[in-house]
Amino acid sequence: MGVESHAAGTRDSAGLRVQGLWKVFAPRGVVVDVTDPERVARAERAGAVVAVRDVSFEVKPGELFVVMGLSGSGKSTLIRCLLRLVEPTAGTIVCNGLDVTAMNQRELTEFRRYRVAMVFQHYGLLPHRTVLDNVAFGLKLRGVPREERYARAREALARVGLEGWEDRYPAALSGGMQQRVGIARALANDPDIMLWDEPFSGLDPLIRREMQDELLRLQRELKKTIVFVTHDLDEAIRLGDRMAVMKDGRFVQVGTPWEIIHNPANDYVRRFVQARSQPEVNGAGAVRESTGAHDAAGVRRSVPRVS
Repeated sequence: MGVESHAAGTRDSAGLRVQGLWKVFAPRGVVVDVTDPERVARAERAGAVVAVRDVSFEVKPGELFVVMGLSGSGKSTLIRCLLRLVEPTAGTIVCNGLDVTAMNQRELTEFRRYRVAMVFQHYGLLPHRTVLDNVAFGLKLRGVPREERYARAREALARVGLEGWEDRYPAALSGGMQQRVGIARALANDPDIMLWDEPFSGLDPLIRREMQDELLRLQRELKKTIVFVTHDLDEAIRLGDRMAVMKDGRFVQVGTPWEIIHNPANDYVRRFVQARSQPEVNGAGAVRESTGAHDAAGVRRSVPRVS
């Protein structure tokens, strides 16, 4: 049974489970047995780079899970492993009951087309296609008839506030608007899981804040299962139901934003917390009022989900 046909009966059970995930970039001819710490250390001395080191986590259906880490922490490699854009060295990735790591190429292609969507930092828009065609592009690859795919694309554009921009080209749009097109393209595919790889990091602070608000609004409406990668702690605690702090390829702490802020697991996390930007904290009252999901310090707190 293909991924597309399997999806119809299991949409409501969407979730993600990652167990013992490793990604080692090793020199040619160097074989790394990740079950043996000494062999891993020996491989590193020989020039191997361990980008993801024995990472395990689960994302519940409808949860917005944030992975936060600095450059070189392994966060972008991790999110690419979830799609097998980067092939894991070891470990398992289970999405909606399907073992992604065991898929053959045909199954993997179907999985990427029907089950998951990725929102990139640099938008990934096709400059020679209109906004409408960009949003409908994934549906076209899936063979969705023209009338249906354009209807779904228009609906997605309306969700992100871009009605009336369907016939423009990406070059005519601001950075924030281009990012909205990227989000609309992902929404049009109606995926089980959405992966966001630092999508707002290239935007100026005001537009970034607006896009965060947009994501929270969409999440309240659609309740997608989301993995969101960022290097910004303020962004992580504002958006995440739960979050992970990543360093040197490992998760050093996983918890709610409140737990991360008030009970940091070690000095590394504590330094992040202490360096939080004070203006963001002071301005958090508006966040609490607009989202209903943040405390007085701007920390996203758990809110009951309505099924």
